[in-house]
Amino acid sequence: MLAGLTAVAIVAGGLVVVFGGGGLLCRTREPVLVSVAAAVDVAPAVMEAAGLFNETETAVGGRCVLVQVTEEPPATVLRTLIGDRAGVLRERPDGWIADSSAWIRLARRQGASALPEEESVVATSPLVFATRSSLARRFSVGGTEMNWRMVFPPTVRGRLAPNEDEPDVVRVPDPSLAGAGIATVAAARDVVGTGPDADKALTAFVRWAQAGSAPDYRSMMAAVDDHTFWQRPVVIVPEQSVLRHNRRPSADPVVALHPREGTIRLDYPYVVTAGDPTVAEASTAFADWLKGQQAQEIVRRAGFRSGDGAQGPISPGPLVPSADPRIRPSVSPQDIDEALRAWSRLAPPTNILVLADASKHMAEPLNGTSKIRTALDAARMGLQLFPDSTRMGLWEFARGLGGAKDYRQRVGLGPINEPETGQVVRRSRLAELTGTITAHDRRGSSLYDAVLSGFRKVSGDYRAEMNNSLLVITSGEDDGKGTKLPELLDKLRREWNPDEPVQIIIIAFGKDVDRGSLSQITAVTNGSLHEAQEPGEIIDVFLAALARRLCHPTCEPSA
Repeated sequence: MLAGLTAVAIVAGGLVVVFGGGGLLCRTREPVLVSVAAAVDVAPAVMEAAGLFNETETAVGGRCVLVQVTEEPPATVLRTLIGDRAGVLRERPDGWIADSSAWIRLARRQGASALPEEESVVATSPLVFATRSSLARRFSVGGTEMNWRMVFPPTVRGRLAPNEDEPDVVRVPDPSLAGAGIATVAAARDVVGTGPDADKALTAFVRWAQAGSAPDYRSMMAAVDDHTFWQRPVVIVPEQSVLRHNRRPSADPVVALHPREGTIRLDYPYVVTAGDPTVAEASTAFADWLKGQQAQEIVRRAGFRSGDGAQGPISPGPLVPSADPRIRPSVSPQDIDEALRAWSRLAPPTNILVLADASKHMAEPLNGTSKIRTALDAARMGLQLFPDSTRMGLWEFARGLGGAKDYRQRVGLGPINEPETGQVVRRSRLAELTGTITAHDRRGSSLYDAVLSGFRKVSGDYRAEMNNSLLVITSGEDDGKGTKLPELLDKLRREWNPDEPVQIIIIAFGKDVDRGSLSQITAVTNGSLHEAQEPGEIIDVFLAALARRLCHPTCEPSA
């Protein structure tokens, strides 16, 4: 339905389309119809503005212009404009208001046609940390300021869990769906800087954010009121979302808090997407009208700031800071675009098979316990880094353990949040096995045979939409009774497919690791080798391995 359409009638043989408040507004036989796709949060204000615009009887080429507005997620519009076939709109819109100019730049880079070089910003809204008023008071009493480092998991901040005066989760909108999520990735990258440690921290953020992300701001705000799981939730949303949410009466309304390092202003740009010149001119007329005083008052009453950011929301109330937020100047549009590219590389789910060394070498002592216990304690911690979208399996290996195969499947490769058989999901089964697998004192290590078999398993079960990996947890020794190193390397080189790449990641526990041999294995598949002595090091190990996605396929050798 066209926004504001109240009647369609045939009068004196001509089509009369009635829009807006009730007058006969468009008396031409062929009005210029303009469809505008607007991001979900700004769409209601734009719909109201379109109704008033239609009453102005603006004309293009002697034909009046009538605008219809629909709510559409930016990602759906982008796919439509670049010519994707799945998850697209039925028809291409004539104008697009996204919730970040990053979407417009991305559309241009991906080949969207008929997009002019410039767009006009309809509204702005700074990102805020939002939480219940009662929790905001608790954080204040505890001396906790909102800051961008809160988006990282506690391990990046030097602890296993947040303390009682901190949020137990800071939820982020999904950057693949919402502009606020894209901006949050940029802020996270800006906080940690660059370099290997920064890449690990950013990777940790992505893995953490995936588990708590939501598709839109309404879902984010609903999570603040949800008392069933998180005890001290904070969400990152545009300021406008807080104002809209608080229009419903609540005994514990939501308050907006500014991060101490400064925030990022989210913009809502209008870009003309029409291919027809007449429709493009009509779409431009509506874009220009949206910058005027009448439309800007509608935008500000809806809780947004003006397009130029100079005027705040009308009647924001006491739960939104009256002072203008400090904008983080170090985050440029280029930084935001790079953050989106980083997310796109780090966020895809993982298809991963874990090989656990259960040979006699893993029974050897390491820092007061056995290598296998240190390794499996580490694996239990690392398991927390994988979201429910992961596919995972587990094999243990030692010479003769599985008969001629020299390995034994404990959990078949499949969705981590689904059971392989029975009622127990793979994640629970994997966590259980990290506490029960033991080393076999008299069995040698079939490392090279297990690596080749595991590599072939993941390659045969390759998932194009995922990052495909073989993770080997081992002492790093092979007993020499099966496949030899040169033979393994030759087979890996011949079987590794650059179009369907499977990475081999090796985590070796102990002080006498054969780095030379193991690094040759990982180098063939652009993988990585890591040495670990303590269970806590597993976090860095996993994150360093996953962070290589940022440079793939041009990463430097890791060892």
